[in-house]
Amino acid sequence: MKKSLMALSSLLMLGGVASAQKVAFEEYNLDNGLHVILHKDPSAPVVVTSVMYHVGAKDENPNRTGFAHFFEHLLFEGTKNIARGEWFKIVTANGGNNNANTSDDRTYYYEVFPSNNLELALWMESERLMHPVINQIGVDTQNEVVKEEKRLRVDNQPYGNLFTEVKKNIFTKHPYRWAPIGSMEHLDAATLQEFQAFNKKFYIPNNAVLVVAGDFDSAQAKEWVQKYFGPIQKGTPITREKFEEAPITQTLHATYEDPNIQIPMAVTAYRTPSMKTRDARVLDMISSILSDGKSSRLYKKMVDEKKMALQIGAFNYSQEDYGVYFIYGLPLSPNTPADLIKGMDEEIVKLQTELISEKDFQKLQNQYENQNVNSNSNLEGVAENLASYYLLYGDVNLINTEIDIYRSITREEIRDVAKKYLNPNQRLILDYTPAKDKAQN
Repeated sequence: MKKSLMALSSLLMLGGVASAQKVAFEEYNLDNGLHVILHKDPSAPVVVTSVMYHVGAKDENPNRTGFAHFFEHLLFEGTKNIARGEWFKIVTANGGNNNANTSDDRTYYYEVFPSNNLELALWMESERLMHPVINQIGVDTQNEVVKEEKRLRVDNQPYGNLFTEVKKNIFTKHPYRWAPIGSMEHLDAATLQEFQAFNKKFYIPNNAVLVVAGDFDSAQAKEWVQKYFGPIQKGTPITREKFEEAPITQTLHATYEDPNIQIPMAVTAYRTPSMKTRDARVLDMISSILSDGKSSRLYKKMVDEKKMALQIGAFNYSQEDYGVYFIYGLPLSPNTPADLIKGMDEEIVKLQTELISEKDFQKLQNQYENQNVNSNSNLEGVAENLASYYLLYGDVNLINTEIDIYRSITREEIRDVAKKYLNPNQRLILDYTPAKDKAQN
């Protein structure tokens, strides 16, 4: 009875939060093409100012990979009016924090300030766009920073090359075939003029979206946006080449030896459609069925019951043009990666041939309701979601309506999408093994 009351209380709380989660926003364009989104939330005296640029690893020259990620670092070096090394000092001195991140599809910068520093935040972001200083000392400094990041997060990280190895084997034409961290050799070989040209091409107002979220006066915010961003010159419109991959029709095999591991990893990967598609969202739900939590199918069977795996997971890595669906596991001796793949395949076949139960389906829907609430539970999340839905999906209001897409997905669609994309002849099997001198005894 106590559990029932707790469950009812949770549902009531979820319902209350969910009903309050509708995100109100206003959007408009400046004459130079910059898209602006305003979201007012007076619940705390805080404001998030962010700019997302439609440039990522996929926009790079194949012989100059890593540029987009490099610029994530480089554009903190300084501007015409912010001295080198002063950016973070200014932010900290004014009670704020900031960061940036890069993917295959976009680069995102943001600041969080007390709301009385909105003008400062807008000025700083306009400076990054209008007056960046890109010189040799900045390039040399950030080159060392990026190299250290690669050593820390990739080269010396157990399983750190998993994404890189999967991507380079599952894509042959599309620029998704390299990782955002890129090649250090390419960065070393690049000239200052190449970095300056990359900046001029992609870091322009008509290739960006500005989001202001939090406690502010709309009229005042618009005035400052116009004051600081309005004078920036529109850039040359970007023409993007479209890359189409031929379907995978027979199993691909690849091998990678990782010197940082002792246990091999079972890895299967399938090429999937753009994150903008309905099928991509169905694949998200399939991932939840397979590996979201200890009651999920793969975990319950292969970790809990059969003790075949130390860890197991499935996820749909959705991107603007294509996605990659990963299923992976760490075998528990005496089991092998092949044993795990056999067990994974059995669960996939069940999804392809049997409808999930009504009880499991309801649980799945509850999970997505909860995820939707959590994704917009703080200002930083709301700001990034607003930017992403505009720049990558072309519909800002998906921040409010995407949950309706998930709600409308049926048990039959889950079966049919599993049958459409998750077949042995459509995948890569990556033998991700310890280097020979690190192999498990």
